[in-house]
Amino acid sequence: MELGMVGLGRMGANMAERLVRGGHKITGFDPDADARKAVAACGAAAVASLQALVQALPTPRAIWLMVPSGKITDDTVNTLMPLLGAGDAVIDGGNSNYKDTLRRAQLYTTRGIGYVDCGTSGGVWGLKEGYSMMIGGDEKTVESLRPIFETLAPRKDQGWGRVGPVGAGHFTKMVHNGIEYGLMQAYAEGFSILGHKQEFNLDLHQIGEIWRYGSVVRSWLLDLTTDALGKNPTMQGIAPYVADSGEGRWTVDAAIELNVPAPVITLALLERLRSRDTDSFSDKLLAAMRNEFGGHPIKKE
Repeated sequence: MELGMVGLGRMGANMAERLVRGGHKITGFDPDADARKAVAACGAAAVASLQALVQALPTPRAIWLMVPSGKITDDTVNTLMPLLGAGDAVIDGGNSNYKDTLRRAQLYTTRGIGYVDCGTSGGVWGLKEGYSMMIGGDEKTVESLRPIFETLAPRKDQGWGRVGPVGAGHFTKMVHNGIEYGLMQAYAEGFSILGHKQEFNLDLHQIGEIWRYGSVVRSWLLDLTTDALGKNPTMQGIAPYVADSGEGRWTVDAAIELNVPAPVITLALLERLRSRDTDSFSDKLLAAMRNEFGGHPIKKE
């Protein structure tokens, strides 16, 4: 199957390479000339504009977007729309907010253009391991794209599926990432407790290796965590600053809208926000309060 790809960053380029290896013809576009050169090196074609991408594809066209959520996706979708025709399809494989996806899909549907949202997980390991894909969209449109999903997935019949109508894919991926926040926080806290029990002189990498086999807490995330501990047991040189790309916030927003209690995911998000406050006014004020009501000493900077 022939596919156009927009966004040839690391994940997009890896996906293009996996598709080429699977026998698909890929034409890619990225505004970065170096990214275009890199994807061409793996056997895909590369063009210098969205217009050239559309012209290079046979009809009905299928174009996969792998660009950051928000304005960049909007700009790309809006530029592509007048260039495409009835029967064509666009797949948004990025981490868009599902509400934005619903808005974009409505515009495309009025023109007879298919719009599919594909929440994609797998990160830098996807080229080797395959990608987990949570897909939303019209059943007929999704089915027409089956060869693409089967090639990108870990197995033809595993790790991917249509989970519902358009918007459902990104909604499912949003919750997936919210769960990821909670899992990451639990592992980080657990290993921190182990590390602080200094009289036992525990080897965190060794413990991670033990847990990886037979333990109820084993997971791929634990595999990666253990690998990180083996490379850098004390996390030397890493700033205690944890970024977020939005999905955790959207998950908490959805939980509130749906009246669903989600304390673990919410607290994991708050911990990420807390990690960025290097000069915490609230913590200083807490120390001052204790001094005011109890005369407790204040630690000076």
